[in-house]
Amino acid sequence: MSEEKSRRRTPYPAEMRERAIRMVLDHQDEYSSQWAAIGSVAEKLSINRETLRLWVRRAETDGGKRPGVTTDEREKLRTLEREVKELRRANEILKSAATFFGAELDRQHRK
Repeated sequence: MSEEKSRRRTPYPAEMRERAIRMVLDHQDEYSSQWAAIGSVAEKLSINRETLRLWVRRAETDGGKRPGVTTDEREKLRTLEREVKELRRANEILKSAATFFGAELDRQHRK
């Protein structure tokens, strides 16, 4: 499990999320809309409707049924953004060091 995910605690176990998503996707044809199916399943499982809606959207995106960035792609992006941030910080440190040592060498050269 990634560091980002381990920091976020959800009151719902993964098995419950998977079951709720499966219930919505398997039974949405029995309702007038997907939102109605989400509402019904959410009520039966005592889950917040919006939370379940987001789970369903994420599952649809990850499954290729809905356009958007998948969970894996989102995680890769976060990792790359962290790396870029660290590299930029390292670059700034190196630039400062180069400026400092360049000035020091210039002072020694003038003596």
